[in-house]
Amino acid sequence: MQLSWQKVKLPLKETFSIAYGNYSYREALIVTLQYLDKTGYGECTAIDYYGINVEDLITQLNSSKTLIESFKIANPKEFYAFLSSIGLSSFLKSALDCAYWDLFGKLEHKNFLELNKIDSKNIPESSITISVDTLENQLKKIDKSQWNSFKVKTKGLQKQTIEILAELGRPIAIDSNASFTVADCEWIGANALASKFTYWEQPMAVGDYATLKKDSYANWMADEDCQNKEQLVALKAHYNSINIKLVKCGGLTPALDLIATARALHFKIMIGCMTESTVGITAGAMLAPLVDYADLDGANLIAKDIAKGSQVINGKIELTSKPGLGIEWL
Repeated sequence: MQLSWQKVKLPLKETFSIAYGNYSYREALIVTLQYLDKTGYGECTAIDYYGINVEDLITQLNSSKTLIESFKIANPKEFYAFLSSIGLSSFLKSALDCAYWDLFGKLEHKNFLELNKIDSKNIPESSITISVDTLENQLKKIDKSQWNSFKVKTKGLQKQTIEILAELGRPIAIDSNASFTVADCEWIGANALASKFTYWEQPMAVGDYATLKKDSYANWMADEDCQNKEQLVALKAHYNSINIKLVKCGGLTPALDLIATARALHFKIMIGCMTESTVGITAGAMLAPLVDYADLDGANLIAKDIAKGSQVINGKIELTSKPGLGIEWL
C-alpha cells in the first residue's frame, strides 16, 4: 500500500465568520492510499481553535509513512486499531481511516453502506450555515436561500435576534461556538421560545456544561464537548444531542461506535463537518442515514471543489452508490 498526501488551499465563497474568528479560506490535507490500481481519499482541515495545522500533520505522516505502508490489506477496523497504536492525532486518523474505507470498498467493489449494512431510505436534510453578521444580513440570507434548514452562528447572546428568528417558523438551529455565558444559558433554558429552535450547539466553553439542564426548553447539543464515546455518560445529564464530526472522533470507524453508544444512551445525533471539500463531506454523508440531523454544507461553502462524490444540493443529501466512499479526484 502506498501513502501520499498534498496540501490544498480551499478559498471560500464568502468570509466565514464565527465566534472563534473570520476565515476566507481553509487549508486542507488530502491523504491518498493506493493499492494495485485503486486509490482511496481522505481529508482533514487546519483548525486553529483545535490547535491543528497542516505542517504538524505532515510531520506526523513523514514519521509514520513506512509503518503505514507496511500494513497489509485487511478489514478497516483492523487498520483503525493499527492507526490508534501509532499515536496520530484524531484529525489525521480520520483522514487515513476514511481513505482506507474508500480504498477497501473499491478493492471489494462494495459501497460503504453495503459493507456496513446501512439502510439509506431515511436521510435528514442538511442545514446551511449563516455566518455571524448583523441580524438584517442574516435574515436576508435566510430569505434568499433555497435551503430549508439553517444553522445561525452567533457571537454572544442577542436576545432580540433570538426572538425574531424564533418567529420565522423555519427550521433554525443556533450555534454560539462557545460564546454564551451561564446567565445566557439560564435565560435560554427557561424561555419557551428556545423550543422553537432545532438545537442549541456548544453554548459555552469546553467543559463548562455543569449548569446546563437537558430537561430545559433548549435542545442542547455538544460539539467540542463531545470528542469520543467515553465522554457520553458525563454529558448525559446536560446535553440532549451530540454533533459527531469525523475529524474530532478519528474517522468513520470510531464514529460508527460513537453512534451506537449514543443511541443506547438516548442522545439525538447530528453528523457535522468542518469547512471541507467533497472528499471530507462524502465521508460524513455516509453516516447521514444513521442520525437525526445533518450539517454537511462544507463543500457548498468553498469556491472551487477538488473532488466528486456524494452531493448536498439545497440541503438534500444525495449519496453516491459507487464502491468505497465513491470519491473521485477532479
